[in-house]
Amino acid sequence: QVRLVESGGGLVQAGGSLRLSCAASGRTVVYGWFRQAPEKEREFLAGITWSGGSTRYADSVKGRFTISRDNAKNTMYLQMNSLKPEDTAVYYCAANSQLYIDSNTGSYNYWGQGTQVTVSS
Repeated sequence: QVRLVESGGGLVQAGGSLRLSCAASGRTVVYGWFRQAPEKEREFLAGITWSGGSTRYADSVKGRFTISRDNAKNTMYLQMNSLKPEDTAVYYCAANSQLYIDSNTGSYNYWGQGTQVTVSS
């Protein structure tokens, strides 16, 4: 069983930055960040493998968001730069035991409670 707890969300002006954290209890193979805006489907943003540090990004955030992990702290991060109003959403971390980084929401069986990110214009 893996428990995930996100933190670090908040209100930021457009062009600003935020760093989200995801503290994990337990260990599995792949961790990812997703977001869901009102009336939209949950979308994959980035994923990372815990052992090797391989990463994958959605085109919509590539170059602006960076995923990383600290094995000693059992924590995953999402550094978000150059934020835009359209980045406003609830951000979730997730995990699964697959051997590759999947962008499919249904592939993740562990989810955090989410943290709100609001970007003002």
